[in-house]
Amino acid sequence: MKRDNNGLKIPQKTNIFKAKILDIEAGKNIAIFNEEDANNNDIYLADRVSMKHGSKEIIAIVDTSESMVKRGEIAIYKDIADQLKTKEGDMLEIVHIPTPKSLDYIRKKMDRGFLSEEEILTIVKETVENRLSEGELASFISAAYINGFGINETVSLAKSMVQTGVTLDLGKGPIADKHCIGGVAGNRTTLLIVPILAAAGVYIPKTSSRAISSASGTADTFEVFAPVILPLEDMRKVVLKTKGCMTWGGAINLAPVDDKLIRIRNSLHLDPKGLLLSSILGKKKAVGAEYLVVDIPIGRGAKIQDETEGKSLANDFIQISEKLGIKTRCLITDGSDPIGYGIGPGLECLEVMKSLQMKDGNELREKSCLMAGNILELIGKAPVGTGADMALNLIKNGKAWKKFKEIIEEQGGNPNVRESDIPVGEYRFKIEAEKSGRISHVDNKLINKIARAAGSPKDKGAGIILHCEMGDKVNKGDTLYEIVAESESKLSFAIETAKAIPPYELQKVILGKVE
Repeated sequence: MKRDNNGLKIPQKTNIFKAKILDIEAGKNIAIFNEEDANNNDIYLADRVSMKHGSKEIIAIVDTSESMVKRGEIAIYKDIADQLKTKEGDMLEIVHIPTPKSLDYIRKKMDRGFLSEEEILTIVKETVENRLSEGELASFISAAYINGFGINETVSLAKSMVQTGVTLDLGKGPIADKHCIGGVAGNRTTLLIVPILAAAGVYIPKTSSRAISSASGTADTFEVFAPVILPLEDMRKVVLKTKGCMTWGGAINLAPVDDKLIRIRNSLHLDPKGLLLSSILGKKKAVGAEYLVVDIPIGRGAKIQDETEGKSLANDFIQISEKLGIKTRCLITDGSDPIGYGIGPGLECLEVMKSLQMKDGNELREKSCLMAGNILELIGKAPVGTGADMALNLIKNGKAWKKFKEIIEEQGGNPNVRESDIPVGEYRFKIEAEKSGRISHVDNKLINKIARAAGSPKDKGAGIILHCEMGDKVNKGDTLYEIVAESESKLSFAIETAKAIPPYELQKVILGKVE
């Protein structure tokens, strides 16, 4: 509400407009006025208005038109109409609201200023309330990218994300979590770590993401076993009963501002470190995590290629976590090539099942036990240096596999799932080595691109089966990898993609020497 020079509230004029519904889901809150109506009410392009219908209220950004909207009408998109529970011709209460305070703070950051906790909270609140346009949020993200966020600013942003979203309160502990900064194909350690820790008596309410540029996200893969879209209370019930869960974070309102910022970050291809750290740690705090292990893969083709940069990021994680009350350990791991051999939801599921049953999947199992073991040591359930062995024993004695099936059942899946139940595409093509030599590099990004061209992650049975890894010797004609698709057309597209961007590099071996 507007205030006068003495800080007293000024009554705001309420106008009534007839709703005109545009049959488009725009994904953004925009209200379109007739230009003459806007001028008569001192409403201008990019102003903010509150729209009310019954008990529902939405804040939208103003656009105007000479002909699309008649006088007395206001045009809104279908997704806004659904939120307002309104239909064509309903009368909406419209109130012109002040320019957001956040714009001053965004300009301050653009001018290299330091934002206080209160200023950051204001930006977060007004973002959640849809008071800021995409252009204004893009300016904030660009300022954070160019000028950086200090540790205290990052902590404030993480706290604000928690404060403006819902939180999970289990009332029990210890509560652990894990995170990987991503970039490594087939890195499905979460599906092993969760049942290992749950079998050890540790609560791990794991929320995960879907794929953005990879062949599959953790949520995409586990969705083959069970639903991952769970309301917060259902998630809480699953965790209290089994001690673990694996859900899609986008289905719950843990940090709603983060979803808005991520959408803009992705469109700009910018990933400011302060926003990345606050995004990750804010969500961990929201689920009540007390202990955290972070996987930071480094190497050629990974998100971070330099060990010094990896250690710097690890230090930031630990500093910020400490201020948030989360005991954290960071692991610098090898991210120079894919983990395991299955790339794509269904193929990854098969490897997870074999790994948990000690049938295969040695590389995935080894890394998962390393990470789970570090959490067990952090909590004090295993002496330092023995955590990985404890984790492996929980797989060997079958307790982790049994817990995995319990979690599947409680999330609405089939606990008696068999390998034959897992979707795998029937269309296949083998990529063979064009010469003999030693494999010097397998590119994570290119493997993911080819798997996505084959239909992954939307097609659960699509992806890639790796037959060789870095360091292996191969002869001309040996199979390097196999493309798997659910349709002939997608297989053809993936084959053409593979020819254009070969992910394997070979060095010729002559008399025991690499040429």
